[in-house]
Amino acid sequence: MYGIITPHKITGTIRIPASKSHTIRRLLMAALGEGVSEIAYPLDSLDARSCLEVCRALGAVIEVSPALQADPQGAGVVRWLVRGIGVGAAGGTFKAPDKPLDVGNSGTTLFLALAAAALGKEPITFTGDAQIRHRSAAPLLQALSGIGIRVSSTPQGCAPITVQGPWKGGRVSLPCPTSQYLSAVLLAAPLAPEGTCTEIAVPLLNEKPYIAMTLAYLDAQQVAYEAAADYSWFRVSGGASYRPLNGPVPGDFSSAAFPACAGVITGGPVKLLGLDPEDTQGDKAFFAMLHELGAEVHWEKRLDTWLVQVARTGSLKAGTFDLNATPDILPIMAVIAAYAEGESALVNVAHARIKETDRLSVMALELRKLGVWTEERPDGLLIRGGAASSGGFPVLRGGTVDGHGDHRVVMALAVAALGAEGPVEISGVEAADVTYPGFLSLLAYTPLA
Repeated sequence: MYGIITPHKITGTIRIPASKSHTIRRLLMAALGEGVSEIAYPLDSLDARSCLEVCRALGAVIEVSPALQADPQGAGVVRWLVRGIGVGAAGGTFKAPDKPLDVGNSGTTLFLALAAAALGKEPITFTGDAQIRHRSAAPLLQALSGIGIRVSSTPQGCAPITVQGPWKGGRVSLPCPTSQYLSAVLLAAPLAPEGTCTEIAVPLLNEKPYIAMTLAYLDAQQVAYEAAADYSWFRVSGGASYRPLNGPVPGDFSSAAFPACAGVITGGPVKLLGLDPEDTQGDKAFFAMLHELGAEVHWEKRLDTWLVQVARTGSLKAGTFDLNATPDILPIMAVIAAYAEGESALVNVAHARIKETDRLSVMALELRKLGVWTEERPDGLLIRGGAASSGGFPVLRGGTVDGHGDHRVVMALAVAALGAEGPVEISGVEAADVTYPGFLSLLAYTPLA
């Protein structure tokens, strides 16, 4: 499906959808745990729905309560009631699925759920869409094999992947170009049989804030573990179970980067609701980066709710940004850099190549189509803005670009189009619904068959 974005100004107040990272962690833990959890205002997206169906296939009973009326900003679900399986000390067992579990486009679901499924004694197979079938889980599978799990996959460690317990524990080394490998083991290991001990050496770890998020959930569950201060080593004992998780899901900083950038590029102001600057999400660093570029960023707390306003009244200035902890904002940072005066460097983010697409290569390719000078480096991008406009910031030309079926690339290119000299036609716009349903409607895009 194609869509056209016509350049225009973005202003107003936008409620940010719930965090995908929080939503999937809560859903999986509630499904694995005992009792009934009430997850309020989860992210209702394609990725989250994929996770929900995987949890149902494993034996969780999930009731979805829809909103009484449609929300144009994507908040289509009020709550999920999840009756858990009770894996671990509670003694529950997985239902044996009669077919492979399809995670769709959700890498988070694939990695976290397959480690959880390794707690069972029956073989469970995972598959997904074309992108998922090219995303390797080889380091995670090797680590699972080292603690007694039977695993099979393609030679590259890609789906379809089959795992079969029991989880015996032991010492393993787990290099993590994506933090999801480590989060997967940390969430599953406490539910292994009592008496088991899983010790993990982590010689490489990108995206550290996501591990802090995972550990915060273990802390809330009063799960005992040992960890090195730099997250290079962990020891987790089995024999635990997860209690019900209740409450609202925090807003998503990764998603918030897109409307925030739209406001900055076109001047704004844009006000964003639903974020908590004290949350563990690493992508909250995006707002500090916007400020460094010259955007106006103002946080305000009203009663129990935070509001952040972003705007631009002058030129944006180039800079150097280390995105190792925040690879998901690479596409939108490439776009905002294209509107900054001077040469910006996005560095230390080679792992952006192993996301839904090779995002370094893809963003360099597509921004060049819009007239932006880019240089692809092994671990990042150099980006120079175009000719300055009368408004004091560079202008991109219109044209046709390819979203490559990657939700963050599609949304980044849509935002880039807002300040272009002419309309931009984007292919594969439906991919935006993976994490941010309704985003393109906020930009008043024109859909084409």
